[in-house]
Formats: sequence, structure tokens, C-alpha cells
Amino acid sequence: MRILVTNDDGINAPGLKVAEAVARALSDDVWVCAPAEEQSGAGHSLTLTRPVRLRRHDERHWSVTGTPTDAVMLAMKQVMPGLPDLILSGVNRGANLGDDVTYSGTVSAAMEGALAGIPAIALSQVYAREGMGDTVPFEAAEHWAEAAIRPLLDWPFPPRSLVNINFPPLKGDAVKGIRVVRQGFHDYARGSVVEGTDPRGYRYYWFGLYGIEHTPGHDTDLEAVADGYVAVTPLQLDLTMDAALAGLKARYA
Repeated sequence: MRILVTNDDGINAPGLKVAEAVARALSDDVWVCAPAEEQSGAGHSLTLTRPVRLRRHDERHWSVTGTPTDAVMLAMKQVMPGLPDLILSGVNRGANLGDDVTYSGTVSAAMEGALAGIPAIALSQVYAREGMGDTVPFEAAEHWAEAAIRPLLDWPFPPRSLVNINFPPLKGDAVKGIRVVRQGFHDYARGSVVEGTDPRGYRYYWFGLYGIEHTPGHDTDLEAVADGYVAVTPLQLDLTMDAALAGLKARYA
């Protein structure tokens, strides 16, 4: 089994090393291709207005001066000797829960794999506020990633689908288990914007990650992680609102 490991935190991110270690526990044919620098919040963006550089670190480790989507595309088209059998994206430093998946470069790298018909899994380590920066612990991901991934190795991924996995902010032995749950939703009306002034006296704004109200519902990824479980959520790329098709067609008849 050939595995491609990528992320959005960059080629030197500690979470990427965690994902690579998990991949090597599953296969001896592992390739790494990731953004040269952090691309958090890049979503499913593709670089179109400037050239993208590809750098070889060794035979199996490469970086790109672009987005996670760029990294997956170049890995499949330029780096690897053939298409991967599995894509692991992460382990992201921070949660990708609920509708945050639309912003996530981690999830979007897995989306690119899904578009190519390749089983793809996004991995994210939730952390407490006091664990910010380079001190984020990946213990839950280190202990539980392989257990969360193995049942998916022979699962028939539906077309244009992926699996999103989030690990709770706990030590490995404190995690209660794994739950398969649906996607939850946030209340973004309560999100924070941090205002400041730069050294030249100009005002700037920085979007804050905290202050967003989490509204866990029954059996969602938000609830599972809050309860101390690994959250496994199948996602699909078809965003069509099927329930509205008939009624909307009638308006144009």
C-alpha cells in the first residue's frame, strides 16, 4: 500500500512527523509532500497567479511553495511513481470540527484526494488554549491514530468522500474511545476579531480562534471530542441540497 502524507502546517510541523510515523506503521511505501510553510485556513485553494516551486529534501520527502491542494496535486503528478492508495493529511495542530472543515487546509488536502478517487483521511489534534504554539501535545493522536485508521483501510469509500478524524485534548490513556459521528455546527456570530496597531501606526485586524460558541448537538463531532472521544466523521463533497431541488424547480417552471 502506497501512502501519501501531507498537511497544512508545513513540512517541518511536528504533527506531520506524527502522521508519517502512523503511515509507516501501516506501510513501508510512504511519501511526504507538504507546503513549505504553514497554510492554515487556506481551504481548498489552488495557486494560479504565481509559479509553484517543488523542493526535494530526499527521495521520499518533498515540499511545495503553495497550498495543501498544490502539494497533493504535485505529489500525484510529479513526485510519486504512481498514485497513492491512501492519503493521510495532518496531524493538524488544532481542531477541524463542525463547519470549520470549509476553512481547513488539512481537510481540503484530503478533499483533493477524494476528487482523484483516492481514499483520504484528515487528522487533527484538538488542544486546550494553554497548549498553543509549539507546545501543542499530540499524545492523543500518537496513541489513537492507528486504531482510528485501521478499520478504514478496507472500507469502500463512497465516490467523492473522505473521513475527518479529530483527537481530543487529552493524554492518550485518558481518551475514552472512538465515536463515529456526524458533523456539528458552530455559532460564528460570537467569533472574535482582535484589533491592534502595527509599529507604523496602522490599524490591523486578526481573526481570533476563541470566543466562537460551540453548540454540540446529539451525536456530533463537537460533542464527541468534548466528551473525551476520538471523533470519526465521514464527509462528502456533493453539497447539493437534494431536499430543495423539487421545490426550486417548480419556481422556474
